Amino acid sequence: MTELTTVSQPYSDDEIDLRHLVRVLWGGKWLIGAITFVVAVIAIIVALLLQDIYRADALLAPNDEEGAGALSALAAQYGGLASLAGIDIGGDSSDKTATGLEVLKSRKFIADFIDRHDILIPLIAVDKWDSETGELLIDPDIYDESSKKWVREVSHPKKTIPSSQEAYEVFMDALTVSQDNKTGFIRLAVEHYSPLIAKQWLDWLIEDINSMIMREDVTEAQQTIDYLNQQISNTSLTELRQIFFNLIEEQTKTIILAAVTDEYLLKTLDPPVIPEEKARPIRSLIVIVATLFGGFLGVIIVLIRSSFSTKWRAAEVTD
Repeated sequence: MTELTTVSQPYSDDEIDLRHLVRVLWGGKWLIGAITFVVAVIAIIVALLLQDIYRADALLAPNDEEGAGALSALAAQYGGLASLAGIDIGGDSSDKTATGLEVLKSRKFIADFIDRHDILIPLIAVDKWDSETGELLIDPDIYDESSKKWVREVSHPKKTIPSSQEAYEVFMDALTVSQDNKTGFIRLAVEHYSPLIAKQWLDWLIEDINSMIMREDVTEAQQTIDYLNQQISNTSLTELRQIFFNLIEEQTKTIILAAVTDEYLLKTLDPPVIPEEKARPIRSLIVIVATLFGGFLGVIIVLIRSSFSTKWRAAEVTD
C-alpha cells in the first residue's frame, strides 16, 4: 500500500494576497508617482495663489463692577416687595454679559456696525492687500472705484448691491466670539486680508458693544429713577419708600459708572494688536495633505485598473 504524503502549502491565502497586492502596486508605481506629482503641483499652485489672511484677537473679561453686586444684594433682600410694586431689580452681571455677546452677534448690531463704519466695500469687494504699500486692492469685477458703483454679477437671491443679510453672513465668517465657561474670559477675533483692518474692526467692535449696552443701561436707569421718584410721592409706607431710595441710589451708581468708564460691559485684558504673521493659509500643510491624497488616489486607481484587468482576462479564458 502506497503511503500518501500531504505537501503543506508554503504560504497562506493572506500571504498570497499580500504578495499579489505588492506586485500590483509595484507594477503601477509610475502611475502612482505621476498622479501624486500632478496633484502636488496643483496644490503648490493653488497654495501660492491663496491670499494671506490675518487675524487680530483680544482677551476680554466681564466688567462686574460693584454696582451689579449691590443690585444683586438688593434683589435678594427686597426683590419680593419690589416686584409687588412692578419693579424688576435684576442685577445678574453674568446674564448681562451673555446678553451683550448675543447682541454682538445679532443681525441688527452687525448690520448697523457695517453701515456706521462704512465697511461694506472692504468687507466684500476687496480681494487682496498690498503689504508693501498697505493698500487694499478692490476687485474691479465686484466694485468699480471710478464710478463708485457695484458691478458684480450674481445670481438670485443675491443682488448687485450686497444686502444687509449677505453682509452679515460674510462678516460673521470673519468674526469669532468664544467664552471660557470656567474663567468667564471672552476672546474676540477678526480676520481680514489686511492686518490693519482686522485690528481696526476689532477695536470698533469692542468700543461699539460697550457704548451700546452703556447707553441702554443709562436710559433704563434714568427711566427707573423717574418711576421710583413717582412711586415715592405716591406711597406712605416707610419700608417701601426706603427700598425705592436704595434703588435710586444704585441706579444713580449705574449712571455714574457709565460716565467714568469706556469699558462698561467688557473690560480689555489683552488689547488687539496689528498681527505680523498670517493666520492662514498654512501652505505647507495644504501641499502635504494634497500630496498624501494624490498618493492615495494613485493607489486606488492602480488597484481598480488591476481588478478590471483581472476580470477581463478571466472572462476571456471562460469564453
